[in-house]
Amino acid sequence: MSVTDERALTRHQVMREIEDRVLWLSTAIVHHANRVRPNPSGLKVGGHQASSASLVSIMTALWFNHLRAEDRVSVKPHASPVLHAINYLLGSLDKEYLPRLRDFGGLQSYPSRVKDPDPVDYSTGSVGIGATAPIWGAIARRYLGQRTSGRQYSLLGDAELDEGAVWEAIMDPMVPQLGELVWIVDLNRQSLDRVVPAIAADKLQGMFAAAGWQVITLKYGRLLEQLFTRPGGSQLRRRIDTMNNPEYQRLLRCDAAQLRQRLPGNSTEIAELISGLDDATLVAAFANLGGHDLEALDKAFGAIDDSRPTVIFAYTIKGHGLATQGHPQNHSSLLTTEQMRELATRLGTDLDEPWQGFADDSAAGRLCFATAGRLRREDIRVEQPPELPVDIGRTPSGTATTQAALGRTLLDLTRSAPQAAARVVTVSPDVSSSTNLGGWVNKVGVWSPIERPDWFADDAETILHWREKPTGQHIELGIAEVNLVSLLGELGATWSRWGKPLLPIGVLYDPFVERALEPWSYGIYAGGQSIIVGTPSGVTLAPEGGAHQSIKTPSIGLEQPGCIAYEPAFAIDTEWTLLASLARLGRPDGSSAYLRLSTRPVDQTLAAVPTDPAARERRRRHVVAGAYSLRRNDNPQVTIAAMGAVVPEALAAADRLQQAGVVADVVCVTSPGLLYRALRARQGHEHAESWILDQVFARATPLVTVLDGHPHTLSFLATINQVRHTSLGVTGFGQSGSIEDVYRYHGLDADSIIRASMDLACH
Repeated sequence: MSVTDERALTRHQVMREIEDRVLWLSTAIVHHANRVRPNPSGLKVGGHQASSASLVSIMTALWFNHLRAEDRVSVKPHASPVLHAINYLLGSLDKEYLPRLRDFGGLQSYPSRVKDPDPVDYSTGSVGIGATAPIWGAIARRYLGQRTSGRQYSLLGDAELDEGAVWEAIMDPMVPQLGELVWIVDLNRQSLDRVVPAIAADKLQGMFAAAGWQVITLKYGRLLEQLFTRPGGSQLRRRIDTMNNPEYQRLLRCDAAQLRQRLPGNSTEIAELISGLDDATLVAAFANLGGHDLEALDKAFGAIDDSRPTVIFAYTIKGHGLATQGHPQNHSSLLTTEQMRELATRLGTDLDEPWQGFADDSAAGRLCFATAGRLRREDIRVEQPPELPVDIGRTPSGTATTQAALGRTLLDLTRSAPQAAARVVTVSPDVSSSTNLGGWVNKVGVWSPIERPDWFADDAETILHWREKPTGQHIELGIAEVNLVSLLGELGATWSRWGKPLLPIGVLYDPFVERALEPWSYGIYAGGQSIIVGTPSGVTLAPEGGAHQSIKTPSIGLEQPGCIAYEPAFAIDTEWTLLASLARLGRPDGSSAYLRLSTRPVDQTLAAVPTDPAARERRRRHVVAGAYSLRRNDNPQVTIAAMGAVVPEALAAADRLQQAGVVADVVCVTSPGLLYRALRARQGHEHAESWILDQVFARATPLVTVLDGHPHTLSFLATINQVRHTSLGVTGFGQSGSIEDVYRYHGLDADSIIRASMDLACH
């Protein structure tokens, strides 16, 4: 044996010692949370010992032999104890947290980059979303110009490949160019409830290969590979290769005598081959899969081709090394205390003192110390977000839509605040032109890692110029809203990841906000700050019919944590709320925003924007705070609070009520969420400013609320002054027609507002 081989053998011996300790610690973390820590409520704590065990070898090989400080890793949700165990051994997690998995203020149930006390690169937990996050992280990093700054790893379970978001991401045309991507699939052939009968690994591998990925399959470890070279070995390989998953899992649960009886099948060659093996070797060899072989893992990691994305299918055993190994119901099962004592004895540790690390002067301790030094990252210096104007100074006139005002404001920003505009990046799922971003795209260009020719640049009839270049500020995705908001989350996290704040805006059709809500919400949870623009919206899309008429989205804006939602009625409101939303991005105390816009042309003089500078500024502050008085009278008998596209109906109703002798104030609501927070602050439930309620809702008059959305969104306004009220809105699917017909159908028209107001004013 050469000196090099001896050193490699010694290193792998040390690695196996670390692997055993990681297995122990990750198992003990879950055990302590469920069986040791007091639990007065009796509520199940939970945790996943088996799911963690199947990733121990992979994560040990990756962290202690291959990972670099510039790399980033997304860890499958149920393996969070493995990540915490490794961070503890590397000195980046205090021992006091190990007994506190799923404890208040302790270790989170799934890896969280904003809530866990130790280093976490990507928050995971929502199936498919954490797995794909490094794709969008890679694009965000490249957008910043950091093309060769480390790999982006995803560690995911095979069952996670059932999630459609995974394939939406893989199929995006940009992804084959991202050579820094490495996915490692923990192919343990089990899901939550069962052994998956036909995992179809060959089909999955073919799908990745067809998408332009390098595919590495790590099926068997060295013990089995050596057996395959002996007489009868080819038959043994064929027997295991063709064995269905449930049978393989069942044989994993067999002792040596049962294996000798059941493994050969009808093959005398296999029976003769295994007859020469002692019991321990036979049992170990049958379970010797590549995902648990450190040397095989090293070889696979060394074969990664950085010119294209790579996926490694690592065959593993769920619960590897535990008493529950391979059992079909081991997903959430817990080892008994006796089983934990047996595991401690086998792994050379102590159940009564479970948090032992390694002595500093031991080989394992020295490797941990060296690894910690290799992976140590410099502190990120976070740049301040650019200064943004609060008012560009334009007063729109004529007829305009709030959707068109979005594009107009972005173009104005390039002139009034070029430094801030340079940080804006827009993202669209193939709807740039239909959401009025055409002018912006023409101005700033389309982002691409390499410059591409615009073959229609000399075509006089081409209105939208598609200039793709590394300095472009618009990113176009395919028709996949999940991809859009997942990318937004990562673009919105660059301030905390790399210290460089961006101002990301994603534009999509409002009816599809609900499709994108879960990954966007998860992006906010993970620290991503972005703006999502839903346009066009509501039943105001009258000719489009019920399929494209969003109903619940105003409620989403009211209820989404970490987000301030606006639904402006006029172009000037759109400008002011967009600028305010941009100013909240890229900072520790920042937040995301949701703007719900419309394609309804509205007479902009109805906004009655004050000409006096002080009064204009007061109006702007009210708009940004959530509401403003649009009509204010002496001794009003009723107040109409309207939002968004239906404000013209509210004003028309107020005019006609005046003619009938009923005096009506009109309040234009721009943000139900901010008003609700103000109300809760007044009640002492949260910290927020409540002055807007005193200035806009000071009068205790009966209240009619109306919006192009579900009526309950604004119904809480009546509780500000405890007044009688009627809430108008949309509660059912619509149908095609003119705005007049559709508004009448849903009770949003001026006649409906008048009837509701008369009922309240006359009783």
